[in-house]
Amino acid sequence: MDGTLTPSKAAMRRDMAGLLVKLLREKMVAVIGGGRYEQFQKQFIGRAKFSGSLMENIFLFPTSSTAFYKYARGGWRRVYAHMLSRAAKKKITNAFWRVFQAVRYEHPVKTYGGDVIEDRGTQITFSALGQKAPIPPKEAWNKKYNRLRLRIARLLQKKLPEFHVRVGGLTSIDVTAKGINKAYGIRQIEKTLGVKREDMLFVGDAIFPGGNDYAVVRTGVDYVKVSGPEETKKVIRFLLGKQT
Repeated sequence: MDGTLTPSKAAMRRDMAGLLVKLLREKMVAVIGGGRYEQFQKQFIGRAKFSGSLMENIFLFPTSSTAFYKYARGGWRRVYAHMLSRAAKKKITNAFWRVFQAVRYEHPVKTYGGDVIEDRGTQITFSALGQKAPIPPKEAWNKKYNRLRLRIARLLQKKLPEFHVRVGGLTSIDVTAKGINKAYGIRQIEKTLGVKREDMLFVGDAIFPGGNDYAVVRTGVDYVKVSGPEETKKVIRFLLGKQT
């Protein structure tokens, strides 16, 4: 979702919603992202105002596929959610703080809403500037600290071998149970919806080693790496048979 359908933590724009309406008339669309289910509703579903018949063609995989929701009988129904235990959450949070200390990372004085380490139930997420940071300071942070963020993620993975660690968005690091990532979401789409991998196309902005989209590469699905929503629009237009 973030960086592909919408700017980071920002509402989906009207022109993107219009293209998705056309796409949903022809295709099923699964949206996978690091945010909570509530963020999906606020940022994506609530902005698009799709009709009920179109929403039956949308499938939501929040918190990096650790949960799955589908639209049925006039509402959104949870298919599964792989909740982290209290002990697991504590271990992950403590590991974050130990790694921060080891690399001498200094947290920004100013943050924007919520804790920088957020418990999302099925996922623990570090957001360097807080959960409600505007895009300009996030872009500035990313430019300055992205290499350090990748290092932090690598060190976390060593400390947490029983979990899965990857970077997401501009400022985040996500941690889930091992084996639960976007590749897991692809397998669930195949299993639950009966769609073969050769009939899927994955579109994402973080298809690079350590990125939260990279796991899908190993599934064998076709994929397109985009730099942001503007390139995603081009992909959708291509799928609709329009080259421009």
